[in-house]
Amino acid sequence: MPKHLSEEAIAAYERDGYYFPLRAVSAADAHAIRADVEAAEHHFAAQGERMRHRPHLLVTALDRLIRNQTVLDAVEDLIGPNILCWTSLFFTKDAHDPAFVSWHQDSTYWGLSTAEVVTAWIALSPSTVESGAMRFAPGTHKLDQIPHRDTFDEHNMLTRGQIVAHEVDEEAAVDVVLQPGEASLHHVRLIHGSGPNDSDDRRIGFAVRYIPTHVRNVVGRDYAALVRGADDYGYFDAERRPVRDLEPEALAAYEAANASHNAVLYAGAAQMRG
Repeated sequence: MPKHLSEEAIAAYERDGYYFPLRAVSAADAHAIRADVEAAEHHFAAQGERMRHRPHLLVTALDRLIRNQTVLDAVEDLIGPNILCWTSLFFTKDAHDPAFVSWHQDSTYWGLSTAEVVTAWIALSPSTVESGAMRFAPGTHKLDQIPHRDTFDEHNMLTRGQIVAHEVDEEAAVDVVLQPGEASLHHVRLIHGSGPNDSDDRRIGFAVRYIPTHVRNVVGRDYAALVRGADDYGYFDAERRPVRDLEPEALAAYEAANASHNAVLYAGAAQMRG
């Protein structure tokens, strides 16, 4: 029997490759998490850097968020009870930001052994059509891995600015409108993207990648966090949980985890983003 999703919701996910909206936290809690995140962002900005990949290793509120029980119940309904958080990252577009996300499949450069991967995309600010909400191409998760072309476009938020070699039916695409604290779930092979933010507020999305513990990385050794059940495989090194926001030990763990993660994401790439 499912833990959170209805049988109809599970069938819809299997048919379309996504499910939303899922209330992960209250709007008030989302606002509080956003405040913690923006405080950490200011720290990185002062160092001339940005905080994007694996921020849950730095901010305790995000460490708790990747372990959100409602989200994990829904994810368990889709991939089973033994779950790793493989990584997390921010897709943040400032007000009137030209940044966009091209049509793509998440699985392209991840190096994971199977497509049993669910992304929970949690809104920390309103995600609307005006602010550049995600758009899903329903049913495209049933396609195999499709070739992508790297662009490294300065405004493309993807690691390599990759674009899928597949014609997307724009008329059939679905706008993923979410309020703060709501989440969407999508399959790793689902083609999706998003446009620029034309609103007066930031659009902050926290994407969490969940995999069953039997999935491994075929490109290189990487880190992950066991967030539910047991890990009988040990394919990933265990991450260190932060005790306080931005503590020195957390910063060291963040740097180490991201070094191995970047080695996977940029394997064979012509260049690497700064």
